[in-house]
Amino acid sequence: MRLVALLLAGVYAVAMADEAVKTIRGPVPIPETNPSEAYRIDRNDRLVPRSHAWQPPVIPHNIKGYQITRNVNTCLVCHSRSVARQTGATAVARSHYLGRDGKELPTVSARRYFCLQCHVAQADADPLVTNTFKGPAK
Repeated sequence: MRLVALLLAGVYAVAMADEAVKTIRGPVPIPETNPSEAYRIDRNDRLVPRSHAWQPPVIPHNIKGYQITRNVNTCLVCHSRSVARQTGATAVARSHYLGRDGKELPTVSARRYFCLQCHVAQADADPLVTNTFKGPAK
């Protein structure tokens, strides 16, 4: 009986392997390699308008080679509150210095330390999928 069940499972697996998985993006191929040089970073060091109030600001400069690890955050070299005025960079928001309990911390909160969880570099690239989002009427 085990042999029959095993044989049926094998036949089912072969049949399912022939059926292609359908992706959300459709038949658009993804290149095996995607060098970052393929897209021009929109570097004009100006604030990019946001679509809604809670949208994290986009990064208006190239971040290739930036290191953000448990011990190092290259973004804070220019954007921490202590040096932003001297570097001319936008300072990290006050909310990033608040702990879970709402108390202000002397350094960026661990919950906000990894910038690229929310912030992305603005690139001149076509979207992979159609985006129909429209921000609130102003």
